[in-house]
Amino acid sequence: MSVSGPEIVELHEQEAIAVRGDVPQGDLPAFFDRAFHTAAEAATDAGVASVGPPFGYYPQMPGATVVVEAGFPVSARVADTSGAHRLVLPGGRAAQVVHVGSFATLERTYTALQAWMAERGLTPGPVVWERYLSDPATEPDPATWRTLIVWPIA
Repeated sequence: MSVSGPEIVELHEQEAIAVRGDVPQGDLPAFFDRAFHTAAEAATDAGVASVGPPFGYYPQMPGATVVVEAGFPVSARVADTSGAHRLVLPGGRAAQVVHVGSFATLERTYTALQAWMAERGLTPGPVVWERYLSDPATEPDPATWRTLIVWPIA
């Protein structure tokens, strides 16, 4: 696992399409596969383009089960479908960092980012999201996976 240095960024709201789940930790890989497929299909049906990597949006801190929205940023607002719905990724100040390595080691990067924010007197907001910059299907070595963690500042 490695981490490229945290930074503070100013984000603009981003239209997205997502699938919501309340998922046990062990079922996350299957949920993400299903959710990304459903969200991509809904975007295609709506005639909008994906404008970035897939994400997992966490409206609350994960526990034994994880409340998660999984999908894609899109080029325009979309209507809800039976399987996916509109989501707006928030704008404003955020801390972000790129985690390199397996998803199993993400917790260490979250801990390091939280400490980095605390050292600067920044309060993490109540939501966080991850942008999956690597595709495990085409990059099978977990040591090379890149995940951008975005944590809005309260």
